[in-house]
Parts: sequence; structure tokens; C-alpha cells
Amino acid sequence: MSADGNRAESGPTGTFDADEVSADISDIRWIDAPVLIIFWVLLAIVLLQFFTRYVLNDSLGWTEEIARYLLIFLTFIGSITCVRQGAHIFLEFFYRYVPLVMVKPLAVAVELVNATFFGAAGYLCIDLAIETAHQNMVSIQLPKGIIYWTVVVCCFAMSLISVQRAVRRFRASSESIVDDISHASVQG
Repeated sequence: MSADGNRAESGPTGTFDADEVSADISDIRWIDAPVLIIFWVLLAIVLLQFFTRYVLNDSLGWTEEIARYLLIFLTFIGSITCVRQGAHIFLEFFYRYVPLVMVKPLAVAVELVNATFFGAAGYLCIDLAIETAHQNMVSIQLPKGIIYWTVVVCCFAMSLISVQRAVRRFRASSESIVDDISHASVQG
């Protein structure tokens, strides 16, 4: 209980105040639209699955498979948004305790490692996409390759965005990089 009699929930930085939660959606871009659409379609299918299984006691067979594939889409397409916003988990410890002159090279190197990782993951997924191109999904007559080609495209998109972020970090000052990282850690 707080001094005013309200219950305060403890968080990693002290107390949590519901007024701190922001409805600011200014960082939403056109590239985020597909993930929002997929999220709402996935929600509708899961609700349909729940309703048919537990209310009607006769589940629709296709809902589980389609929900699984939509979850894969949501994960990888949503990861593009996370890379664009710099919202993936990272160790800000190093940015806080290395000398200021080392922040910029470290930030650029991290973005280039991310770009390399995402590019390598996309390259490795190409073989899987080719192998599954002739296999159909169980519930609908579409090739499974659609799923894996989507993962390939998403991995390469994340790689390109990481390169773009590395160039921005290279052009920025160390102070602005520290400010961005501090702002991101407060937001997350």
C-alpha cells in the first residue's frame, strides 16, 4: 500500500504507476501494418477455435494449423518492427560502462553482427523453403514453402534494417547513441 492508500505494484525500477503507461503510437509506420493485420486475424481464428472446441464441442480442424502458421508469420514479420525500433533485448551494461569513445564503435559493431546473423539465417532458410515448396499444408491446399519464403524475406529485411541502423549509428555522435540507448531502456 502506498501513502495514499492505493496498491502500488513493484517493478524493476521501483513502483509501477498506471499513469506511466503511454498510448503513444507515433512510432507506428506503414511497415508495421502487416503484423497488426496478422495479429487480429490470428486473434479471430484462436477465438473461433476456442468457441468451436469448448462451446460447440466440435472443433474445426483447420484452425489449429492456420493459427500455428499465423503465429510464425507474426513472429518473423513482427521481428522486422522490433529491429526497426531497436526493441530486441540487448545488454546495455556495456554501453553504460565503456568509455564514451568506445560506444560508437561498439554500437556499429553490434548492428553489423545483427545484420550478419539475420542474413545468415535468411540464407540458411532458403534451403528449407526450396525443400518444402512441393509439400502442401494439411488443411488447405497451399505449399508450405510460402511460410519458409516469408521467413527468408523477413530475415533479409531485418538484415537490411540492421545495416541501415549501423550506418545511422556510424553517422551519429557517441552522446546521441547513449541517449538513444537510455531512452530505449526506459521505454522497454
